[in-house]
Amino acid sequence: MDRQLTLMVVHAHPDDECLSTGGILARYSDEGVRTVLVTCTNGEQGDDQGGVKPGEPGHDAARVAGRRLAELRESVSHLGVDHVELLGYRDSGMDGWETNGHPDAFANVPVDVAAAKLGALMEHYRPQVVVTYDETGGGGYGHPDHVQTHRVTVAATEATGIPDKLYYTAMPRSSIKRMFEAMRANGIELDFEPSDDFGTPDERVTTIIDVAGYTERKLKALEAHESQGENIFLLRMPEEVQHQAFSHEAFERKRSTVDTPRHEEDLFAGLRDA
Repeated sequence: MDRQLTLMVVHAHPDDECLSTGGILARYSDEGVRTVLVTCTNGEQGDDQGGVKPGEPGHDAARVAGRRLAELRESVSHLGVDHVELLGYRDSGMDGWETNGHPDAFANVPVDVAAAKLGALMEHYRPQVVVTYDETGGGGYGHPDHVQTHRVTVAATEATGIPDKLYYTAMPRSSIKRMFEAMRANGIELDFEPSDDFGTPDERVTTIIDVAGYTERKLKALEAHESQGENIFLLRMPEEVQHQAFSHEAFERKRSTVDTPRHEEDLFAGLRDA
């Protein structure tokens, strides 16, 4: 290998790095892989101080962004991330919010413009492995910024041709079912039930990474985003449920220029001895 092994993870907002990729960021960093987190927006549409929601009186988008970026810096310190890159776009808000129409919202930025910025980072870091969301924004989530992050990352990957492997984060439907069963077993009353089509079909999952040794670091990273704590339901779950949810991270491999097995336990399979 003529260049350092590098993992680039591309997310939409501060705090997105924790649940689906916090374990791989920590694990691969510990293994000596260079880790790069790219965050596309500043998170302006998160909760403000005192839990004030976007659109409510007193919500200050600039203040929210400042706090969320500070929380991001603390989060990545727990995960051992080597480099954090901010694309600096404006948070679009949830699907259907009035903020979707803001001309500077990330969802409204031409894909080629944002892809050029991300592509420049790929040129700089030369990652062999890139991780982002699928076309639904991650298991059917549908957030405009997540969907845009997918589009931009795929476009940058195709334009540069640099990453050897491209993965989408995955939430296997079987894992979601087990998590909700564990919550019920712990006496947790659920306000909703996941639909049958929520999450990633198990047959699309190609890669499952054991990150059980990093659950505490993932939890600390998630707790660093305390301004959004009301929206992070796993922080309120029993330890057993948290461990089950945090111990493995799943992915769907969408691109590989190297030979790899159908099912992997390492994002760098096929690359370590290349």
